[in-house]
Amino acid sequence: MQGPQQNLLKPSKESREEWLGKLVSGLAIVLIGGLVSAILIFLTVKGIALFVQGEFSLGKFLTDTTWSMSNHDYGALPMIITSFLITVLAGIVALPMAMIVAIAIAEMLPQRVERYLKPVIELLVGIPSVVYGYVGLTLIVPALQRLFGGTGFGILAATCVLFLMILPTMTSMSIDSLRGVPQDYRRASAGLGATRWQTITRVVLPSARGGILTAMVFGMARAFGEALAVQMVIGNTTIMPKGLLDPAATLTSVLTTGIGNTVMGTTANNALWSLALILLIMSLAFNILMKLFNKRGGQR
Repeated sequence: MQGPQQNLLKPSKESREEWLGKLVSGLAIVLIGGLVSAILIFLTVKGIALFVQGEFSLGKFLTDTTWSMSNHDYGALPMIITSFLITVLAGIVALPMAMIVAIAIAEMLPQRVERYLKPVIELLVGIPSVVYGYVGLTLIVPALQRLFGGTGFGILAATCVLFLMILPTMTSMSIDSLRGVPQDYRRASAGLGATRWQTITRVVLPSARGGILTAMVFGMARAFGEALAVQMVIGNTTIMPKGLLDPAATLTSVLTTGIGNTVMGTTANNALWSLALILLIMSLAFNILMKLFNKRGGQR
């Protein structure tokens, strides 16, 4: 009797596998959490060093309009404004286009058309940013130069490149949001005598509002953090922009061009880390917005 009792009390193979799975999952969570925490702590410590050490004041850093590392002038306001400007402009232009394409694919065109177009759109999402930058450098910049004169480099060229970059992402996510609306909503609307367009505008779009807003915020987050493609076409001039055709610089373009020319621990290097901290804070803000829109969309 002792043998069968011991076999019954011993952990089964399934319980051991479950325990091992929990252990591996826990270790993965701890590792990822540790890496994220380390990155946040490192960027925070390096980002506030410029102000903690008394080398520069936070107010002057955020409001001054002069950025010259050789003269120890670190005014980040022109880069902050330029980053927000091109992000908002690209989002405003891309969202209506993404919605038109998404509505056509998800609600109007036959499903066989979606089977061919959706993979193409998703392929565009995965194209490296340097390819979009090269397209902007060889096509968009010369076209703007012919149309408006000047060098062609500037905020408008960067906006056009970012528009091309985020349009596939916003379109793909909008299609998924529209497809996520239950078919019963459409049938109920049709049963009440609504036309297809009335069903789309008054039933489908309000139901998918959370996902659509998430797509917009996600696309704008990618635009705000883009570095290489923008750097290739914006002109990289750290001055306050006065028009869409003026050369300018973003937070990311200043970081990528300047970080290799500074020595760790110097004032110039600390100023660049402060720009990186601003980017981190804005990325967190975009993530919070996406969570809020997803939550509201789920409550509907």
